[in-house]
Amino acid sequence: MRKEKKLQKLNQEIRNCKKCPLWKTRNKVVPGEGAEGAKIMFIGEAPGREEDKIGRPFCGRAGKLLGKLLRKNRIKREKVFITSVVKCRPPKNRKPKPAELKSCREWWGKQIEIINPSKIVILGKTAFDEVIGLGELKDVRGSWLKIKNRFYFPTYHPAAGIRFPKIKKILEKDFKKLVQKI
Repeated sequence: MRKEKKLQKLNQEIRNCKKCPLWKTRNKVVPGEGAEGAKIMFIGEAPGREEDKIGRPFCGRAGKLLGKLLRKNRIKREKVFITSVVKCRPPKNRKPKPAELKSCREWWGKQIEIINPSKIVILGKTAFDEVIGLGELKDVRGSWLKIKNRFYFPTYHPAAGIRFPKIKKILEKDFKKLVQKI
């Protein structure tokens, strides 16, 4: 089966998921989107209010900043794949609970397996802890980590860049480093 068909099938499974209570409060599931043959995957925390309304990842305020960072560094959004470690919005944008994270591991794991990107950009502490799970984000952000034949680039979440000007400047520097290796 081709990657496109595999992703469509997986997205349908994600949309039908009822593994954790978040399905009861969501409007739309946000599986992720992008090129099925993407060399770069971006993984964030969870959908926010706008994402929950529309069903697309990073389409709210944090998404606008991510889009600006991508454009500024000549990365085409349609050439990458963007997803989150949790596919449904936690109520009031709270941090996902451990059981919710565990319920979605299968989904983002299969996305990585199908797309098979050579590089994965981790956006924020929750995604960092979930995907990489070793060390502290603040100690390794802005650098490439090689883990099992794949490169990971952890950095702060764009939502943190919106709230804190200092973090926004760090994100801008990190994205410059990111494009040096892609």
